[in-house]
Amino acid sequence: MNLLFSNDKQGHYPESWYAATSDFLAPFEALRGEVTADVCIVGAGYTGLSAALELARAGRRVVVLEAHRVGFGASGRNGGQLGSGQRVDQQGLEKLLGREDAAKYWDLGEAAKALVKRLIAEHGIDCHLKPGVAWAGSSASQVADLHRYVELLQTRYGYATAEALDAEGFHALCPSPDYKGGMIDRDAAHLHPLRFALGLARAASDAGAVIHESSHVHHVEPGLVQTGKGRVKAEHVILAGNGYLGGLSRKVAARVMPINNFIVATEPLGDRAAQVLTEDVAVADSRFVVNYFRLSHDRRLLFGGGESYGYRFPADIAAKVRRPMDEVFPHLKGVKIDYAWGGTLAITLKRLPYMARVAPGVLSASGYSGHGLGTATHAGWLMARAVMGEAEGFDTMSALPAPVFPGGGALRTPLLALAMSWYGLRDRLGL
Repeated sequence: MNLLFSNDKQGHYPESWYAATSDFLAPFEALRGEVTADVCIVGAGYTGLSAALELARAGRRVVVLEAHRVGFGASGRNGGQLGSGQRVDQQGLEKLLGREDAAKYWDLGEAAKALVKRLIAEHGIDCHLKPGVAWAGSSASQVADLHRYVELLQTRYGYATAEALDAEGFHALCPSPDYKGGMIDRDAAHLHPLRFALGLARAASDAGAVIHESSHVHHVEPGLVQTGKGRVKAEHVILAGNGYLGGLSRKVAARVMPINNFIVATEPLGDRAAQVLTEDVAVADSRFVVNYFRLSHDRRLLFGGGESYGYRFPADIAAKVRRPMDEVFPHLKGVKIDYAWGGTLAITLKRLPYMARVAPGVLSASGYSGHGLGTATHAGWLMARAVMGEAEGFDTMSALPAPVFPGGGALRTPLLALAMSWYGLRDRLGL
């Protein structure tokens, strides 16, 4: 079984609020026969499209192969939060790598955030980009950790746009009884993720990249990429499938694991939207299995929560997400859910992206661990620059530790599910 075809109708976007509020591009033709290119890119999400855009603008012959539609995977289904730095915070990176290297990865994370904003501005992508992401703590210890992190960012990294919020300040922003304080990052942002992906695809195509949809890649080797009805000969290959990469690279599969995450969109809340947020910012909390939410431009609550492992999504996604949503917003119990959808992302053991040269002439980036909007877009740009001989940024990212999952492919899913169940219990008990 393949995650590409386990939960979705081939060639169709899921029935999400994102899909319902997007203007789709005309379908790109499937690959048929043999073509040649300078670079063949597997996957048309943020990573693949960003790489295609950068390479095409530099005059390279680029072919992009997508099994479904552009932005079909996590790029078109995620929470839409554009965070600062890396998925692992600077405290964690300093412990893992030391201060000097941690500072390098902070700068690369900030470059990723700036790249997304620049691409949106340069290409006129209408994706409702808005500033501000808050982090919430459900206990005094979590709030204290967030406040210490704000102090670290301000004093050691000169990051002045992070602000600590006490209980009163946080409740003025987000009136949830579950949260006891937190922080807000005014330079982080949120947006409509599918509209951003579609904008990247349009820009890449306009720049000269050739995109083929409904072109499922089943074999990759140096210099050759094969689908069911065609193949591409190319000097360079970029693997950009993330959680949907499947078995195209054993090296990646040993270090990157797909998991499923779920989001709902409520009915429009009207004046009740102020019971969720009083400002148009996004929020993520400090649970191990993170809850994240924001208001849509039509005043719905977009709430993400809950994870699963294996191929199939749960039969009732709305019920799965409603449980954590009711914990955070008990005063919204019974609100109607209009849309519920799932998507597959990919994680690594260290929750840091895995970028590597997996074979001669074959680059790969994946495992964004829930921080993919900026990191994935930047990863594509870094791989494009590496193809063109400027590999410093890619080499720095590829130096991040990337241990193999215990047990390899056979045991990684049950072991992780057991661990996540334990952390979920700790969250519920407030430990």
